[in-house]
Amino acid sequence: MSTKEKRLINAMQALDSVVIAFSGGVDSALVAKAASKALPKSKVLLVTADSQSLGSGELEKCEELSLQMNLEWKSVQTNEFENSQYIANQSDRCWWCKSALMDQLEPIANQRDANIVLGVNQDDLGDHRPGQEAAKSRGAKFPLVEAGFTKHDVRELAKEWDLSVWDRPSMPCLSSRIPYDTKITVQLLSRVDRAENILRSIGVTDVRVRDYKDTARIEVCQQDLGVVLQHASLIHHQISDLGYRYVTLDLGGLRSGNLNEALEL
Repeated sequence: MSTKEKRLINAMQALDSVVIAFSGGVDSALVAKAASKALPKSKVLLVTADSQSLGSGELEKCEELSLQMNLEWKSVQTNEFENSQYIANQSDRCWWCKSALMDQLEPIANQRDANIVLGVNQDDLGDHRPGQEAAKSRGAKFPLVEAGFTKHDVRELAKEWDLSVWDRPSMPCLSSRIPYDTKITVQLLSRVDRAENILRSIGVTDVRVRDYKDTARIEVCQQDLGVVLQHASLIHHQISDLGYRYVTLDLGGLRSGNLNEALEL
């Protein structure tokens, strides 16, 4: 067992009982697996936010993964779309989203006398992520950070532990595809979701479609640019049918969080 692995197990043991914000990605999956190794399973609960900003099929994937790990799981409805500050989509949008999640997790954690845990790793600390600050301000724990895990470390240990999602691409919420100061609507997010599923249907798994009103800007990994170009006519036709006038491909490739580049921090 590596030093970081020991640190992670020890960090989970110290928490005694946990409610894990479970997105089904590799970070939260590794935290869940670590919890199952460190604690009695009765002390571990996985909770997924059933939000309108969640991509189609993601909730079912979370439940399936929890079954694979034989851990208790539930979903909760979050109400960020009732918050005008969230809908306004300013640079603090993630603060209001994570606050809505914490509003749901706190009563569950209090009932179980448990700590709320998020799958935040060291690499997440350098970007503009007000959601992390919102969770931290309300007492959420980040055991991956405490144990010194980078994203690479997370994937390596997830692979070693035979987690099926060890190489799964990150899946940020759909609202992250909308440029700041553009009002978020359910209709916009649905359009983005459908556009991204068109790309996945041709075998591109790691994709973002940024919504600029009449323009869809497609981002994929550099190695997938050729795949998109091979299917350019089909993609243009199907995404245009969603209401976009222009369908463009970003030759810079996929850059997670790149809309933050427009912020004057």
